[in-house]
Amino acid sequence: MGDVMLALARTFASLRQGKVWLYVLTPALFSLLLSIGLAVWVLGAVVQQMMEYPPMTLLVGWGLVWLANILAYLGGWMAIFAIAYLTASLLAAVVILPLILNHLSASEYRDVAAMGKDSFVAAAMNSLVASVVFVLAWVATIPLWLIPGFSLLIPLLLMGWLNRRTFAYDALSMHATESEWQAIRRDQKTPLFMLGLTMALLAHIPVIGLLVPALAALSFVHYGLEALRRSRGGALVTIEGERV
Repeated sequence: MGDVMLALARTFASLRQGKVWLYVLTPALFSLLLSIGLAVWVLGAVVQQMMEYPPMTLLVGWGLVWLANILAYLGGWMAIFAIAYLTASLLAAVVILPLILNHLSASEYRDVAAMGKDSFVAAAMNSLVASVVFVLAWVATIPLWLIPGFSLLIPLLLMGWLNRRTFAYDALSMHATESEWQAIRRDQKTPLFMLGLTMALLAHIPVIGLLVPALAALSFVHYGLEALRRSRGGALVTIEGERV
């Protein structure tokens, strides 16, 4: 967990820079506007649709209309949250992450040579495939949400996976060779997922959650470039230019 904590420390240290805040706030504003729009125009229809299918119909038949309504609204809000987070993550991965990467590689990671392939198409396809799998897994696991605790656990795990799958590759595609990327993905599999899961936990905190897609991009750039730096010879560990 030490490397994960280092990446998080560097992420929040980067917020002292005004330019980084511009990168962070752009997906957040987009996510907020999308959530409001979906809540106003779609939530009622989604709840009504959910009330027509089990287990809501079963609960209504048992006289538990109030519980059916609560679960339907909960499901509707979770769906809106997932859609807003997913679209903000796509924006962060495809548009914001390259800007963050250019900024950090020119400042804190100047010693990490870019030896990969700077392919916008490959990065965009990686994010798109991750999004499709995320949506399919989200829909497929909805029945499990009725198990106590699973309605929180499953979204966290799926969002943690989405963060890792989307941002880890994009953060390293320009700097790491194919063999370096494969080695980092294999050797750092658990820490990368834990970093993604940490970001998923932060996403459920009011207000802060809006910032998470861009913060996730920022944290994975820090983690990935530091992991690559160490794999190439163990350069000094720094936060904002200070040795630690």
